[in-house]
Amino acid sequence: MSKEKNSPSRSGAFEAGVDKRVETFTESISFDQRLFVQDIAGSIAHSEMLAQQGILADDEFQQIKTTLTEIKQEIVDGEFKYDFALEDIHMHIEKALIDRLGDIGRKLHTGRSRNDQVSTDFRLWVRDAIDRVSAKLLDLQKAFVSRCDQDVDTILPAYTHMQRAQPVLAPHYWLAYCEKLERDRERLTDARKRVNSSTLGTAAVAGTTIDIDRSKTAELLGFERIVANSLDASSDRDFVLESAFCLTTIALHLSTWAEEWIIWSTVEFNFLDLPQEFCTGSSIMPQKINPDILELIRGKTARVVGNLQALIVLTKSLPLAYNRDLQEDKPQLFDSFDTVIACLELAAPLVEQTKLNRDEIASRLDRGFLDATTLMEYMIKRGVPQRSAHHAVGALVRTAMNERKSLAELPLETFQQTQPGIDESVFESLGVENAVKSFQSFGSTAPEQVALQIAAWKARVSD
Repeated sequence: MSKEKNSPSRSGAFEAGVDKRVETFTESISFDQRLFVQDIAGSIAHSEMLAQQGILADDEFQQIKTTLTEIKQEIVDGEFKYDFALEDIHMHIEKALIDRLGDIGRKLHTGRSRNDQVSTDFRLWVRDAIDRVSAKLLDLQKAFVSRCDQDVDTILPAYTHMQRAQPVLAPHYWLAYCEKLERDRERLTDARKRVNSSTLGTAAVAGTTIDIDRSKTAELLGFERIVANSLDASSDRDFVLESAFCLTTIALHLSTWAEEWIIWSTVEFNFLDLPQEFCTGSSIMPQKINPDILELIRGKTARVVGNLQALIVLTKSLPLAYNRDLQEDKPQLFDSFDTVIACLELAAPLVEQTKLNRDEIASRLDRGFLDATTLMEYMIKRGVPQRSAHHAVGALVRTAMNERKSLAELPLETFQQTQPGIDESVFESLGVENAVKSFQSFGSTAPEQVALQIAAWKARVSD
């Protein structure tokens, strides 16, 4: 096997070149090239700080800044050449700088290591990616809120254990997802605080003897704080794990929504019609309109969950400080961000364009005794102990089932035989419309409560 000459990352201590197989095995340029924007921004900030400290001359800084900007544009235009022998995006950019500026380019890496450079670049990338995901989550919230007015009078059966439980207004359902997505955004916002800490200038592991100003580079790059311990800075990937967890939670919420709408789109449920632009057909069955996009959103959740598990295992038992294992943190997190963003981009238009089959839903609302709990609470308000009322309503449900009737179709005498003292007012609590109107508690599906929540969410998503 042929040997290759030393790469720029290998010092003069090496006598042998790098085996070609090692180059292929250790390269990360195939995936970390997407960090080029952050790497160049970090290098410009670092060189500006070096000039401020008198380590670089002002004209040297200007040459570095101008050349790095030119390199960035070449990458954007697709004119930049990559070479596996240079391992990663950081060495590619540094070599291009040195090729053009010579010794001035060789000064750029003063007071930093690839360890803190990589960590800084990755933090900058994750910070931007968090902002993109948060914006997509807001778009999905807006899509759910936009449905509320048109669906305000539609009653849906809510399920527990996949059995019909109680009636709810459709906007109450849509806003339930707004609440979940809001917690997702809050988690991202909180995680972003820990991402937004500068490690630049902590160097390889112990810091540097060069008189640098880490606060200056943090300020230039928009970091809120600087990491206080160089050992911690070199090894820390908490921000990667936390971001991956946030993305996993988002994916799980999307998967739950996708699963429900897949079920709701079946002939058996027929609650909704999905926009055909987001469905596919069958290669053999001409009648099929398949919810493939929802199925893929549900399926891609497995990738996001798997990436989190891989990252946890990757960082398990690593000794302080930097270890090459950490090169493998980027493919998983890149993939999780890409996957979640792709799912969110399709989720919002799906929500906006899906049509509820209101007549079909309404025609079967009398099934499943959705008003049974309301009847029980009617009895409680008339002085019947909860457990006694629960037992009495259970008996009435059994009677209605045997007679193939709804509770509202039972005669008053049947109610009175089960629970003496009941009068005609019982029928004001029966039927899904009456049941919905009977709710009172904050956060319930009571029309007044739902109206307040719709107004509140309209204000929140418009900020």
